[in-house]
Amino acid sequence: MSKRVILIVMDSFGIGEEPDAKDFGDEGTNTLRSCTRSEAFSAQNLAKMGLLRIDGIETARKLPESDIIPTGTYARLRERSMGKDTTIGHWEIAGLISPKPLPTYPNGFPDEVIKEFEEKTGRNFLCNLPYSGTKVINDYGDEHVKTGALIVYTSADSVFQIAAHEDIVPPEQLYDYCRTAREILVGKHGVGRVIARPFIGTSGNYTRTSRRHDFSLLPPKDTMLDVLKDNGKDVIGIGKIHDIFAGKGLTEYTYTTGNEDGINKTMEYLDKEFDGLLFVNLVDYDMLYGHRRDIEGYAKAVAFFDERLPKIVEKLREDDILMITADHGCDPAYTKTTDHTREYVPFICCGRDFMPAKGTKGGNLGTRPTFADIAASTLTYLGMPEDQIARVSGENIL
Repeated sequence: MSKRVILIVMDSFGIGEEPDAKDFGDEGTNTLRSCTRSEAFSAQNLAKMGLLRIDGIETARKLPESDIIPTGTYARLRERSMGKDTTIGHWEIAGLISPKPLPTYPNGFPDEVIKEFEEKTGRNFLCNLPYSGTKVINDYGDEHVKTGALIVYTSADSVFQIAAHEDIVPPEQLYDYCRTAREILVGKHGVGRVIARPFIGTSGNYTRTSRRHDFSLLPPKDTMLDVLKDNGKDVIGIGKIHDIFAGKGLTEYTYTTGNEDGINKTMEYLDKEFDGLLFVNLVDYDMLYGHRRDIEGYAKAVAFFDERLPKIVEKLREDDILMITADHGCDPAYTKTTDHTREYVPFICCGRDFMPAKGTKGGNLGTRPTFADIAASTLTYLGMPEDQIARVSGENIL
């Protein structure tokens, strides 16, 4: 029977500040702790896998799930890469550590970038500053609708974002503009992602749509995705995975409209035949709740996933392993910024009925030095040759 790893990333579900959080301006952040302020938070099934027994876990109140004795394998992972964004986080999960941060632009993009972008798109720009994505369309949306100028903005992350009203710039045209920006933003200006941000609505009531699309920097080295693909394994991406890796190393992919769609598509793939890795990103925690500093919404999203988790586990086959982790934090209670936060992330792992994955000792594996342990463990479990495993970083967890 084929061996399969199902790896689910709860995008931004951090579990407490890392030792270098001060260097990132993120002292005191803890996404999990903030979510537990809400009475809507529920994590009974994640607790059975070990979430609340991970080293350093803090909650804002005593949870009913706190006394559950876990049966899975669990650990706390520290990020070794110098960043706290989606791209670098996922790359490290896949075995690629980034010793230097991707470029950021706290004062906006330089003239050399903007002028070339205007020349190649034939459109003027608005803003060119770090901005909240929801605020920028309300502050600049009217002028954009009137003039057709593109709203260009960034954040504390390494991103070049372009917002446009769908009636003024159809999404496919906006995607073409993003591809143009991606061609420009290489080398010293090689940002992690160029992001299309379509929106709709009328003055004072603009809202972003689900037709967002990310155009990522091509990973500079191979990851576990490449190793698996090169060795004839299936590598299936669900959600943003294709965009994050610019398609590199994938054999199949599908996009999603949000967490519920991502969970449903994960369950559909579990009913299919494949041999290798199913790599899933659930984006709503980050996009809808973390960045918008919505504690209640974030807590409800965790509870929704937790409620669906047993159905996912029921579909696991005898030799399947389920891994759940995150790529960074985005503390919904943090008031300094609306950006990502430098936090440890959880790692929880099990087989059917929340039992430890086959071949593991189970229990608490402590604090691990890198997200890349996931890559090494995945490759080892799926039987990759040692010289191929050496192509990615990390220690072997399983």
